[in-house]
Amino acid sequence: MQDYRNFEPEELAIDLSFQRWKLFNDPIASNFWKDWLVENPDKKELVDKAHYLLNALNSAYSQSTNDRISISDREIQYEIQRLHQAIDTQPESVVKRFRFAPWQYGIAASILIVMGLFWRYSIHPPCTKVDVTYSELITQTSKPLLEVSNENTGPRLVRLPDGSTLLLKSGGRVSYPKNFQGNIREVYLTGEGFFEVHKDPSRPFYVYAKGLVTKVLGTSFTVQAFESDKQVKVVVKTGKVSVFARNETALTQHKEDTKLEGIVLTPNQQVVFSPTNTRIIKSLVEEPALLTSAAQNQPFRFKGTPISDVFATLEKSYGVKIVFDEEVMKSCYLTAALDDEPLFEKLDLICNTISARYEQLDAHIIIDSKGCQ
Repeated sequence: MQDYRNFEPEELAIDLSFQRWKLFNDPIASNFWKDWLVENPDKKELVDKAHYLLNALNSAYSQSTNDRISISDREIQYEIQRLHQAIDTQPESVVKRFRFAPWQYGIAASILIVMGLFWRYSIHPPCTKVDVTYSELITQTSKPLLEVSNENTGPRLVRLPDGSTLLLKSGGRVSYPKNFQGNIREVYLTGEGFFEVHKDPSRPFYVYAKGLVTKVLGTSFTVQAFESDKQVKVVVKTGKVSVFARNETALTQHKEDTKLEGIVLTPNQQVVFSPTNTRIIKSLVEEPALLTSAAQNQPFRFKGTPISDVFATLEKSYGVKIVFDEEVMKSCYLTAALDDEPLFEKLDLICNTISARYEQLDAHIIIDSKGCQ
């Protein structure tokens, strides 16, 4: 499963899904990436850089072999530096016109390999680790905090000052101020807890767990952040949740407004965060549940139903985006009763019936089909 938010431009340029979108205008890939950009508007610059790089490399590879000549490693490094500077320092109008001469890509594959190493370790050094312990988190705040721990074998209900609640699992600890003052609400967690946050759009609610920050306005979600684990997990049950790696720049930007930015999660979505390399992987939960609004005897019985209507029903019922080529699958219909099966079993049955297949990508379901007779 790809974590596109953490990709560098050169990594994105060689991704097959990205190439199918930009080079071949593949409908499924196009739908996925358009949706991805809507959900990740702050990554438009990444996409633009990767697109520019892909065009340059594609042009180089399209040259005939006879037109290519070998160039030295020093020349390769020089051209890479020129490419980076052209992208990062020139106005957009200039960047769009900037191109290398064909001979400068005599060994384009080598350039791509070197470029990955050069950008990652020379221009964009590896991310600073943001792994922070619970004790370090609470000592970094100047506010006096109350702490509640759960030494029992079962969960413990914690009522927070604003009316929000936390179901704290065994072995967990949480710290928070006696009263939430100002325009933000902040708590610090180690272990596992299920939050039901009182809705207050004017005062965002923050959960700090290791190096991950979860920001909400009013929703329910689970945070797993055990000291002994190398990862942090956030799972959304209702509403929307924003998550981002904890650093001073991110905290300043996100506290300046009440919008949910960063990686936004909706019901049946989750992220797994690795503090040691700041990787955040977004995916669907293992067993997506029916949304509350659709849980009341939602019928999944289809009789000669167009596949687009079938997928629309699943999307509405589970809150999961399903990406497919509607034109290719316009002749596909489904007759089946799928009342009791979990979502992924439903998809298995549907795809087996219409000779299609599916995969999960960045919390989307991607359907691959050659159509129906």
